[in-house]
Amino acid sequence: MKTYTLAEVQDNLIGEIGTPDRDKFEYDVQMHLIGHAIKQARQERKLTQEELGKLIGVQKAQISRLESNASNATIDTLMRVFTALKAKVKFQVELSKLNISLGES
Repeated sequence: MKTYTLAEVQDNLIGEIGTPDRDKFEYDVQMHLIGHAIKQARQERKLTQEELGKLIGVQKAQISRLESNASNATIDTLMRVFTALKAKVKFQVELSKLNISLGES
């Protein structure tokens, strides 16, 4: 029986790294993980979605949407959420001739 590595399975089912399908998949995974991190941090701080929303000036429904998928959130909203949750945030952009880092180091 032939065995396959995770990378081989991903390449075959999702697409190879650098293809549009794989890029979308990787993006969706990252947005899901950010949403999960928001929910986990909120629950650890014993806040309801409504309470977190009041802290940053949004409705409970927006917090719910962020927790299920952060893909439509602005950087500003994400920074306000994580600041309210007292989370350490690092944001880094690397381009061939530019390197930008925001947040605590």
